[in-house]
Amino acid sequence: MRAMFKDKTSHLISRRGFIGAAGAATTLAACGNGVGSSGASELDARVDSTRNYLFAHYPATRELSQKAQGILWMPLITKAGLWVGGAYGRGALRINDVTVDYYSATQASFGLQIGAQQYAHALFFMTPEALRQFRSGSGWSAGADLEYAVTNDGGMVSADTITALDPIIAIVFGQAGLIFGATLEGTKYTRIIP
Repeated sequence: MRAMFKDKTSHLISRRGFIGAAGAATTLAACGNGVGSSGASELDARVDSTRNYLFAHYPATRELSQKAQGILWMPLITKAGLWVGGAYGRGALRINDVTVDYYSATQASFGLQIGAQQYAHALFFMTPEALRQFRSGSGWSAGADLEYAVTNDGGMVSADTITALDPIIAIVFGQAGLIFGATLEGTKYTRIIP
């Protein structure tokens, strides 16, 4: 009887050990942070393409970028919904046109909505304080206080936008040009390792 008890106990310990080891391996695999992957270079290439597109189609944004303390470029945001919606994308924060951090953007929405769309956006941090607040938190949510760039009759970004003293200016755009009425309110930005 004692021998049976020993066998049963050792069998349980090895089963527990196996389950524990499998759990630890799964947890570590899920924590892969992409270090050494090509995710950063691919994301930087998308940011370059997005920046070049915006500057080519709206040349006044180049002047805006020269006045900015930093710019968060989000090359592709995918938004979809069927009553309950969500949006997700990844981008890079650049200071003096050098990537300093990578971010994800997520947004959830509720209400009448059916369909999907893709767009890009850029947040121009015009003051050192606005940039510091964005970078210092573990997650930053866009509020109603964002100033959105608009175009004038000639399709150019208005002079009011370029000379604005607002701390953060948002430009939302896609293949069809600037997206009017778009809002980033409620979008949460979180630092990531791509």
